[in-house]
Amino acid sequence: MNTVLLSSLVFLFALSVPVAVAIALAGVFGIVTASHLPLLVVPQKMFNGLDSFPLLAVPFFILAGNIMTHGGVSRRLVDFAKAMVGGMQGGLASACVITCMIFAAISGSSVATTFAVGAILIPAMRRHGYPVPVAATIQVASAELGVIIPPSVPMILFGVATETSVRDMFIAGVGPGLLIGGSLILMVQIWCRIKGYGLEDGRDRSPLLKGLREALWALLLPVIVLGGIYGGVFTPTEAAAVSVVYALFIGMFVYREIRITDLPMIFRSSALSTGVIMLIISAAALFSFLISLSGLPHLIGEWTRATFETHLSFLLFINALLFVVGMFLETSAAILVLAPILTPLAIAFGVDPVHFGIIMIVNLAMGMITPPLGVNLFAAAQVARIPIESMFRSLVWPVLTVVSALMIITYIPEVSLWLRDISFS
Repeated sequence: MNTVLLSSLVFLFALSVPVAVAIALAGVFGIVTASHLPLLVVPQKMFNGLDSFPLLAVPFFILAGNIMTHGGVSRRLVDFAKAMVGGMQGGLASACVITCMIFAAISGSSVATTFAVGAILIPAMRRHGYPVPVAATIQVASAELGVIIPPSVPMILFGVATETSVRDMFIAGVGPGLLIGGSLILMVQIWCRIKGYGLEDGRDRSPLLKGLREALWALLLPVIVLGGIYGGVFTPTEAAAVSVVYALFIGMFVYREIRITDLPMIFRSSALSTGVIMLIISAAALFSFLISLSGLPHLIGEWTRATFETHLSFLLFINALLFVVGMFLETSAAILVLAPILTPLAIAFGVDPVHFGIIMIVNLAMGMITPPLGVNLFAAAQVARIPIESMFRSLVWPVLTVVSALMIITYIPEVSLWLRDISFS
């Protein structure tokens, strides 16, 4: 069965069949040709994959992100970030990273961050003398923080797939998110000084207090959501619902940039995004069931224990594997298919499952910014109106920066776990 499942999945991917459909069809084909199970198993397992309370957070966080995007939040966050660092050389590039860090704590999506922030900052960087491919690359690298800084949809999916606490995943994402964000700010500062970019970044800069006053309502959202989760006031799922109510309030009554007539379009867009993710989740549940039934996880476990002597070499192999997987497979699908297989192996090597989840998500986030199938690359290319290949050369330094941060996250677990451990002490 393993050969049938994996070969059919690769074949369907090669035909450019949509990810969710390819995973579901591979599962159906495996049942029909290599098992004695009835086809009734297909809807049963697909439904069971969606029958999880934490998954309710996914549509709510997607909806909150869309409301904030259309409610003028991204523009105010950009102005605030520019007011903070816009006076220095490379300040606009640094403002891009800072804005994406803040917006990540609102949207939970790297693609949404690319469109919402990139639509403002890529043209702004172009006007201030940055080459368009460089501006798009900085945006691409910064937007990956959308899935690393909580709340994060991939963190929810990992928690559901491996029965790991979503709350713990959210807490553990703070340290790595700050590390990667800080590393990217340092990288763009050095890059701008070497290349001479951003000499005019102080132009059009607002006073700091004005920028803070304009963005204050938006800045309160991650404080309310994450503070409520960490403080035990509400669960991540309840926090997602709170974020929708708050986003609607500031979008319609504070900033007044969302009208009643805009809501159907926002709800429709959110429903479409949610539908795609939910279909992937349900299809991956069927696929994972068949993989487990075939005994593949046991075989991989035996091979891993025979090949790697320590958790250090195992984690190095996992990083290499996930980096390659992330280049070709959509993040949600990769988590749902691979996390149930790899997480028990990590636990067997003494790796904390929350720490392993962060390693997995950071790796797969890099897949969003690397060719050939990095979704953030395509999104930024669309915003900047440039061919995707024009960004390849300038991608080298951001990718190396994130890889360096990943090595620290991998081999110093405290970067991910210190805040969680403090909250339990």
